[in-house]
Amino acid sequence: MEILEKEHGFKVHRQTIPVDVAALRAFGMEIQEVMSSQKRYNLISREYDIAEIKPLIDAVESSKFITKKKSEELVATLSNMAGRNQAEQLKRNISAEDRIKYDNESIYLIIDGINEAINAGKKISFLYFKYDVRKEPKLRNDGKPWIFSPHKLVWKGDFYYMVGVFDSGKVGTFRLDRILKRPDILDEAALTFPADFDFEKHLQTSFWMFGTKYTTVDLICANDLMDAILAKFGKDVTTYAYDMENFRVEADVVPGTVFYSWVFGFGGKVVINGPVDIKEQYKEMVLKAAEGLKPRRRKSPSGSREPISFARMKMNALHAAIFPPSHIKPVLTAVCR
Repeated sequence: MEILEKEHGFKVHRQTIPVDVAALRAFGMEIQEVMSSQKRYNLISREYDIAEIKPLIDAVESSKFITKKKSEELVATLSNMAGRNQAEQLKRNISAEDRIKYDNESIYLIIDGINEAINAGKKISFLYFKYDVRKEPKLRNDGKPWIFSPHKLVWKGDFYYMVGVFDSGKVGTFRLDRILKRPDILDEAALTFPADFDFEKHLQTSFWMFGTKYTTVDLICANDLMDAILAKFGKDVTTYAYDMENFRVEADVVPGTVFYSWVFGFGGKVVINGPVDIKEQYKEMVLKAAEGLKPRRRKSPSGSREPISFARMKMNALHAAIFPPSHIKPVLTAVCR
């Protein structure tokens, strides 16, 4: 009773407390009565408990598109939903290391505007930017607003995306933290997705929301990468035994540099077995990456040949791109013109 009066300004009497507790129980709150020299009451259930709120806080803290200021405000709101005492426990468990955060403070207004347009079935007009070499925002589309029919908001990886349709009928994707301010909602009705566009398939096959046209690829993967493959493609992905050290995967992907970078990141433990055109595109990217390591100021004595050490490195990279992991062999001698 003293706490209620001092901290919350409520004056109560011991004879009215049981009636108040009964009213709270009728409202749906689970309250435990503890019999002692002074009768006590404990609130057992809340709308949210720590186990439910902590993942939400972690998601907010880890999200790049929510600014540091907005993250702190949202974390405080979520923590208070657990009650005063449990909120303190949450604060003690929150990681405080510096995380990369973007600085678009209009992100809530942007999300709200796009969501409103989607619900109303309307087109939007907005300015979109990218950072130049001086780290300054520069408007794209020659500084003119984009006209777009938004349909879906997607949180994938570290970013929030808007998926919709251009006036040309082509499906497009925009990062929300790159939209300058709250979009203008137009009176014109939004265009629908093309009849042959499968949004769920798009989410499954795209890498970082790039591209819309997918194809089936045949991958050969080292056995210890099964967790990584399932994490990317799900447990329903088609897999086959290949040899004692590798397995095969058939998966639908949107081919392109983002997918090829994903494959390259496994250091030769994932190999593209087909189709041939996808394999060739990946080979070209690997060779181009190897060219970037070539000394630019130094020339071989003849002036027409690359240093032998670089040639070996280049050929090894090529072998890694073409052959399964267990078939990779060092290239001992090679000279590339």
